[in-house]
Amino acid sequence: MTATLDLSPILKSPRLPDITATLVNRLRDETERRERFYDEMSDDQKVEFIEGEVIVHSPARNRHLCAQLELVALLKYFVNHHQLGEVRHEKCLCVFPRNDYEPDVVFFSRENAAAFTPDTMKFPVPDFVVEVLSPTTEKYDRGVKFEDYEAHGVREYWIVDAEAESVEQYVLEEGAFRLLLKSGSGDIESRVVTGFRIPIRAIFDSATNLETLRRLLA
Repeated sequence: MTATLDLSPILKSPRLPDITATLVNRLRDETERRERFYDEMSDDQKVEFIEGEVIVHSPARNRHLCAQLELVALLKYFVNHHQLGEVRHEKCLCVFPRNDYEPDVVFFSRENAAAFTPDTMKFPVPDFVVEVLSPTTEKYDRGVKFEDYEAHGVREYWIVDAEAESVEQYVLEEGAFRLLLKSGSGDIESRVVTGFRIPIRAIFDSATNLETLRRLLA
């Protein structure tokens, strides 16, 4: 279920034709820019297309990379072990109706991943997304991405704060994200990746990560 937008003020406005023409022209321009983005993007950059603009991201800090890799290791091996679907990270271009993102970690269910081929470059909306905060990306992770993920069917969204060593877990309920957990301790259990339950410390501590990985694969 998708949240309903209240368009009544626009629909009742005498400027509706002007507003419509402006939106049509804007979307036409964005479509042209988006096609150029697809043609010009390269494998050596992390780039996203957000609200008509190409966003080139700077290299990530070590704490960001470590948290991302620790979580990917746990999630990927668990998903593969139980044949639940597919896990991707960093350079996986996920295509939304208006924007294109490269989230830090994504999970696709078996059904969602069924059409993947070795040459797939544009991926569908994931079932589960993780973004690791950084100073340059936090405004997107908590802003347009949050809204876009919520509006277009991402069923679970984790925001990982590598500096504070904490996680926020949002689940989609009736078209809106609900904060299920915000913590730097204890366990976190996915609502989408069935059976995936880990200590939050396993995302930030390599020894805990290795112990957790052994348990997951037992």
